[in-house]
Amino acid sequence: MRKRNLLTALSLAIAVFSLAAPLASGGGKAVPRIIFPVVGPVTYQNDFGDPRGGLRHQGNDIMAVKKSLAVAAEDGKVTFWTHSSSAGCMLYLDGHSGTMYEYIHLNNDRTMKNDNKGKCVAGTAYAKGLKNGAQVKAGQPLGFVGDSGDANGIASHLHFELHPHGGQAVSPYRYLTRGRVLLFAAKQGSEVSLTLKGTLIAADSTLGTLNMRVTSLTSSSGLRLKKLSRKLTLDLSPDTAVAYDSGADAALGELDSLDPGVTIEVETQSVPVTLASESGSALTISTSAITIMSS
Repeated sequence: MRKRNLLTALSLAIAVFSLAAPLASGGGKAVPRIIFPVVGPVTYQNDFGDPRGGLRHQGNDIMAVKKSLAVAAEDGKVTFWTHSSSAGCMLYLDGHSGTMYEYIHLNNDRTMKNDNKGKCVAGTAYAKGLKNGAQVKAGQPLGFVGDSGDANGIASHLHFELHPHGGQAVSPYRYLTRGRVLLFAAKQGSEVSLTLKGTLIAADSTLGTLNMRVTSLTSSSGLRLKKLSRKLTLDLSPDTAVAYDSGADAALGELDSLDPGVTIEVETQSVPVTLASESGSALTISTSAITIMSS
């Protein structure tokens, strides 16, 4: 079993370094197209190798709102790591491709403030119900972004490392930029409905399509996302109820004549949690009700 105890402390609070000896040669051929490991608005850059005191940064820092969902980059097995003052709450994902991923600085706060009152346990650092050693599917929630360990009080982020063949760390950046970005994430095998707010791009009631730009999302699973900018093509169900925010009903065909940019709120039908629906693939999500906002 891979040794886990060679993770070294950072000299700066914003990142952490893994100096584990390689088990095999590097190279990225075994790395699949990954699922982007954080759901919701993020910022990141190619900071791999940047100096951190006398060390070098061994991952990329994905800046995100505290308690944003961290999800599995690919199918694999998770191992919790709860005993590092530098990494804080973290986990390893041993991908089925042979790639190993590290998720570092997971949440240890009970509130949205930096209270440090939580522990490295499921429901706080790790996804509710997730167990150490569990087999997980790509896109499955693993934990919550935080600022534990040496990142305490600095800025919430996921320090994400990628180790092809379980060996030396390589920059995750090109894999992140090509990663499959999820619209939402939820427990595998469940069904969810969404409330999507945003602006209309175009609707065609004959073809049964509605194109919109989503700016916020609420899921029946409890996920809430703001400051999105995501184009979606929804299946415009003929049974969709349409109304104005004044309370007046509207015909489905009236959507076709609306000007682009009109603000709308869309309630969706329940959808099975699959990678296609979580990714917001075209026509995988069907409308149930649409409200046309006056402003």
